Amino acid sequence: MGLNGGCRLCPRECGIERQQTRGWCGADNQIEVSAVCLHRGEEPPLSEAGGIVNVFFTHCNLQCIYCQNSDIAARVVPDERVHYRSVAEVAERICQLLPQGNGLLGFVTAAHYAHWIPEILDQVRQRGFRPTVVYNSGGYESMETLHGLEGLVDIYLPDLKYMDPEMALRYSHAADYPAVATAAIKEMARQVGASLKCDERGVAYRGLVVRHLVLPGAVDNTLRCLDWLADNLPFSLHVSLMAQYFPPKEHLPSPLDRTLTPAEYEQSASRFETLGFNGWLQELEAESYYRPDFSRPDNPFEYSPVTLNS
Repeated sequence: MGLNGGCRLCPRECGIERQQTRGWCGADNQIEVSAVCLHRGEEPPLSEAGGIVNVFFTHCNLQCIYCQNSDIAARVVPDERVHYRSVAEVAERICQLLPQGNGLLGFVTAAHYAHWIPEILDQVRQRGFRPTVVYNSGGYESMETLHGLEGLVDIYLPDLKYMDPEMALRYSHAADYPAVATAAIKEMARQVGASLKCDERGVAYRGLVVRHLVLPGAVDNTLRCLDWLADNLPFSLHVSLMAQYFPPKEHLPSPLDRTLTPAEYEQSASRFETLGFNGWLQELEAESYYRPDFSRPDNPFEYSPVTLNS
């Protein structure tokens, strides 16, 4: 993994010399992290016993138009949202938090910074820590980058966002997302197994969890994603079906300008249950709770739930 000869860390293979300018995603050759924090809002095996230490990188290789983290994931991120600009700073903050958590360390939306992960882990280990490493991904990953992470990552936590190329293009600028993400998920399962293994505390230490966010007006896409997982991965797979979608900004195109309807939720939940997945089914009310504030880098997810229509 690296940037020599132009960036090819992600499937876009933009080839941009990030030492000279920013890539398609907005990243240059310097590491940029918005938050390193204890996060207790992940799936239970990742959040039990104190919470996971999550590293939230800036920028993203998808640029989803409905992203809830858009203030740090956009191509242009305000300087005040970047709080760590060196591997040493990131590693130091990780080591401050690891004793308070459950031993898990998550790298969130890291494809475009994946070449920094080995160095971060080296510095963390030099300080005496051996965390369980979680790679939290939008699912749009190159095989070369995944191969470079083999042996470093213990748990993969990818999204499977779309099985509809047209929707993937319209919402995330990536018509090849279904083909890329399904291949990436299979590779992740090959590396760490499709079963999620947990210790006596109920904390995960190896395996795979696949997330899918139900989008308004897109139940057919959700059903196709769930069907693909059931047809292509072992029955032991853990799936997290998420209902937390909310419009993160004004003037989104319909139907992204609204939350899920009860009928959309019920149809998606019914397929999830019929297929018999292990995992978690978020309640419809979840859209009121998961609204991060990255102006608070130490605890962007620690705040009172939002009351809608007040």
